[in-house]
Amino acid sequence: MKRCILAIDDSKAIRFLLHTVLGKEYQVITAPDACSAMFWLSKKNLPDLIIVDPQLPDVQDWELIEEFSSSALYRDIPLVVLSSLDKEVTAAKCLKYGISDFYTKPFNPLELNETVQKVMSRVAPVSTVKAG
Repeated sequence: MKRCILAIDDSKAIRFLLHTVLGKEYQVITAPDACSAMFWLSKKNLPDLIIVDPQLPDVQDWELIEEFSSSALYRDIPLVVLSSLDKEVTAAKCLKYGISDFYTKPFNPLELNETVQKVMSRVAPVSTVKAG
C-alpha cells in the first residue's frame, strides 16, 4: 500500500499539482480548507505527512498548523509548509512550530518532491486510510 500524504491548500491548481507530482509514489488526499482536512482526519485517517498552507479560508493564519503541532494525536506527523507569505515570516513561524521544511510560493515541485522523499525516508509508516 502507498504511503499517504494529506495536502491542504485552498488553491485548486496547487492541489492538482501536488496530486500530479506526488501521486505516482504516494496516495495524495487533498483538502481545500481546514474543515475538510479535519473531517477527513476525524474518520480515523492518519497520513504519513501533511503538506499545508498556513493561510486557509476558514481559519486564522497558522491556526491549523498550531493545532497540528500541539495536538497529541497529530504532532508526530511531519509537516511541510507551502506559504505565499514573506519568506522571513514563514521561516520564523516554522521555527516556532518546529517545522524544518517549508517552501514559499511559487515553488519548484521537483524540490518539494525531493523533500517529501527525504521526510518519508525518516519516518516509519503510520498511515491508516480507510478505503472509499
